[in-house]
Amino acid sequence: MNDIDRPLTPDELGHRLTEVFDLVGPLYRRAVRKVEQGEAVEGISVGVRAVLDLLRQSDPMTVPQMGRVLALSRQFVQRMVNDAAAQGWVEAIPNPAHQRSSLIRITDEGRATITAILGREHHLNRQVGGDLTDAELRATVRVLREMLKALDHVDLD
Repeated sequence: MNDIDRPLTPDELGHRLTEVFDLVGPLYRRAVRKVEQGEAVEGISVGVRAVLDLLRQSDPMTVPQMGRVLALSRQFVQRMVNDAAAQGWVEAIPNPAHQRSSLIRITDEGRATITAILGREHHLNRQVGGDLTDAELRATVRVLREMLKALDHVDLD
């Protein structure tokens, strides 16, 4: 096994992951700003975008379920759902499993809105350079998932 392929010691890993966190913060903030620039077109905040994208990919969910998946507080998700509902992008439907916690479902208008946003984002993402390979991106996703898993215990509410 060559040196680059050996697992890092906990101390080495800690230093290298700090480099990743140092990049993820500015990357996230710039991505948020880019989405917010598109808000004038679709009238959508980053939080509502996250809710719509999650519901686009899943069956209807409760607000607490969405909060857990998105790693956001229930209260914040509820505000985003309320904003999306006011635009006609989501709707509450009865939840057979829990009378007091409705399921939230994306509407056709919401699906069209998030599809347009994702198309614009895909266009921007195509402009990323660096001759990146599938293996590099799979490794990046693996690293970020492990970092996220290490923070699963953090209370969001």
